Amino acid sequence: MGVPVRKLHERLDLRCLTREIDEDSILIEHPETNRPALQLAGFYDYFDHERVQIIGMVENAYLQTLTQEEMLQRYDRLFACHMPCVMYSREFVPSPEVLKLAVKHGVPVFTTEKKTSDLMAETIGWLKVELAPMISIHGVLVDVYGEGVLIMGESGIGKSEAALELIKRGHRLVSDDVVEIKRVSETTLVGSAPDITRHFIELRGIGIIDVKTLFGVESVKNTQSIDIVIKLSEWNKDVEYDRFGLEDEHTEILGNKVTCHSIPIRPGRNLAIIVESAAVNHRQKKMGYNAARELYNRVQRNLSRRMGGTD
Repeated sequence: MGVPVRKLHERLDLRCLTREIDEDSILIEHPETNRPALQLAGFYDYFDHERVQIIGMVENAYLQTLTQEEMLQRYDRLFACHMPCVMYSREFVPSPEVLKLAVKHGVPVFTTEKKTSDLMAETIGWLKVELAPMISIHGVLVDVYGEGVLIMGESGIGKSEAALELIKRGHRLVSDDVVEIKRVSETTLVGSAPDITRHFIELRGIGIIDVKTLFGVESVKNTQSIDIVIKLSEWNKDVEYDRFGLEDEHTEILGNKVTCHSIPIRPGRNLAIIVESAAVNHRQKKMGYNAARELYNRVQRNLSRRMGGTD
């Protein structure tokens, strides 16, 4: 899996200095960047040549201390390592001789007015999302009060209907039926819709609905971090359901733990209100307030007072 260099070129609005090179055929497979200061000085042990290389003020200052012949020798050896591309910050443009060496070795060269630290941060942040591990899950992802809620359950149980009701209540659809999930960090999962089904909902008996057209652009969202998972299931009187929620349940997605609620479905239950309540309750817990724990503490204090009164 890799990202074509052209996508990085377009995403960061870089200026290409080597138009002869086919950027679509060169893939970036590592999300980190490297500043090749030591390599330009001749030290190539542990060189991460598979990373995007960024040349900033320090590297440029060092190169200016070299003769033209020495500088070309250093560049020739650097480009011979076949890195995905080289980016120059602060609008620095290398000499035509250097660019000829880059073309000879097939290494795209770009320049930008961005500062080196800003360029590195933007490149790493974007590449980590693009190259993040990804899976597709059957479900519905909605943004409810800023919380990403992934609704899962068997086909036909009412996931899409719940999402439609949430949209009518002012919340936003991210994806229906299939959710593509990327693990962008050890704590963050980001969900999105496949391009072909983005902004559409399937309702049995009605067909396909274009949410963006019917409810407006404020009713949809392209990506959303996943904060909680709600699993819908048919009501079973023989199953013991959690009625207090003192301890959070979790499900694992791509190695990340996500808070999970199992919701039994039976006629008369308003799923949209339940999902809204779950989202708000999750936000309260993140802010340090747990309603179940508060009730438990009140009961314990009441029992303590009664026990004290009997003495």
